Amino acid sequence: MRCVIARFPFDLTKSGVLESMKGVKPEQTSGESVIIGRRTYPVKQVGQVVTRQDRRDFSAGEVLRAMTRLGFTCRGLTPATTPTRVLNPMQQASAMLGAPATA
Repeated sequence: MRCVIARFPFDLTKSGVLESMKGVKPEQTSGESVIIGRRTYPVKQVGQVVTRQDRRDFSAGEVLRAMTRLGFTCRGLTPATTPTRVLNPMQQASAMLGAPATA
């Protein structure tokens, strides 16, 4: 499959990516990741190994799109949870008693 990463065209195949990543120890993942074989690799590490380019030259999105099109399982960032509202003691007591009935 032909794809463009960091303004350079690459002809990538699933077997070629598997071969490139063989023997590469996965780094710690804290963001987007790609599952290759039985290992989970950070997207930037996969991009660096496959393209032989510096990680600053391409975005994680470019590599994610290419790996998804090749059929690899990709995991994106988990959405941030919304912070819960902290009630002061008066609001908490009021909430526990329930809202007053309006007539």
